[in-house]
Amino acid sequence: MSINEIQDEIIEEFSAFDDWMDRYQLLIDYGNELAPFNEADRTEQNLIDGCQSKVWFTAKLEGGKIVYRGDSDAILVKGIVALLIRVLSDHTPKEIVDAELYFIDDIQLREHLSPTRNNGVVAMLKQMKLYALALNN
Repeated sequence: MSINEIQDEIIEEFSAFDDWMDRYQLLIDYGNELAPFNEADRTEQNLIDGCQSKVWFTAKLEGGKIVYRGDSDAILVKGIVALLIRVLSDHTPKEIVDAELYFIDDIQLREHLSPTRNNGVVAMLKQMKLYALALNN
């Protein structure tokens, strides 16, 4: 499935809810479904600068595609981590670097997060794209 197809799927899932309390719950549910994060990867090197909460990301190249892993100590942010991983993981570095991530605005996530949380989302995306650039051999 392409990055845009995944984004469209997320937009559709969020559009099922009019109330933002329900959408926050959906984010929390995504976070609860996130694969367990290795304790050994909770290092300073994997910590994302610019996030209010603690957020860790790792990336590795498998079969030409990047596989991201991530976690956060904040339940809502963990849901955002899960969303970003869902969209970008299992794609080539070029696809990730070139991706236009429109789903964040389409589901109105920016409008419903605090400025510091929005800065964190930007920092997470920046780090994910930097991993893609670094792994683009």
